[in-house]
Amino acid sequence: MKKILNVLAFTFIGITAMAQGQPSAKVFSNFNYNLSDENNNFKAFEVNRAYLGHSYALSDEFTTKITFDVGNNSAGSQYTAFLKIASVSWKANDNMNINFGMIGTKNFKFMEKAWGHRYIYKSLQDKHKWSSSADAGVSVDYQFNDKLSVDAQVLNGEGYKKEQEANGLFRGSVGLTYDALDNVVVRLHRDVVPRESYGDNDAHQSTTSAALAYKGDGFSLAAEYNLQENAKNVLDQERTGISAYGSYNLNDDMSLFARYDELSSESDWNLSEDGTFMIIGVEKQMVKGLKVSLNYQSSTAATENAEAESSLFMNLEFKF
Repeated sequence: MKKILNVLAFTFIGITAMAQGQPSAKVFSNFNYNLSDENNNFKAFEVNRAYLGHSYALSDEFTTKITFDVGNNSAGSQYTAFLKIASVSWKANDNMNINFGMIGTKNFKFMEKAWGHRYIYKSLQDKHKWSSSADAGVSVDYQFNDKLSVDAQVLNGEGYKKEQEANGLFRGSVGLTYDALDNVVVRLHRDVVPRESYGDNDAHQSTTSAALAYKGDGFSLAAEYNLQENAKNVLDQERTGISAYGSYNLNDDMSLFARYDELSSESDWNLSEDGTFMIIGVEKQMVKGLKVSLNYQSSTAATENAEAESSLFMNLEFKF
């Protein structure tokens, strides 16, 4: 781990020294205490994730970005570094932008931004691995006017931690974002993963998402509905995910927030992951670039007679 971090540090410093760009760093950490088991109140300090990045404008039309994701990943050691973003963006004109390379994906970016507390908990699709936050491919954003924009992407489909599989199949999607009112935004998105084989039970997986975000005077509300058909490319295998969240500003630097998720599968084929989840907490902006949250998290499995599992968290995010 030390060798990996040293390489990243020297790379990060070298890039910063050689280029007139913008370095960045973001870290998620927490302290958590299990409230569910009186005989085993597990508690721990954790550093969940660190992002190290650098962006550089080659010209007014072309910009580049590199981001390393260092975190507790099942694909490696306790702290493993992955190249998450390595992209070039071309502003073709005032309305169109094209991204190429290892890029941030569009699948749940809108919902993650509306949720606004990624350092505390992932958005629903991200948490349950319906799609990846980054992948190798190309995406296009087009702004028709002040209210309407569309986007499309073609990706390898394996995410940023894996190489393209030998089948050479691509994952594609198209999305639409509409500013219905000054404070209401609607998002629709359709994602398709092609089947690898052509058996009787094989089918293209499709994920349809609809989300709405409302921002009022000192508060915000948002909700999303996600339907995945032929999940994992199995014919007629469906699952749905619903998430609703909101926040209320107590003052300029402190707010209350809450979230509720519900995941279900048709005929209970995904029962081990089905269930409900909730968070309620308070967040304080200590200074610019530093946020702290004290929150209560509870999840209940969909299995019969399941009991809620609850934890108390203190989360921290700092970035520069």
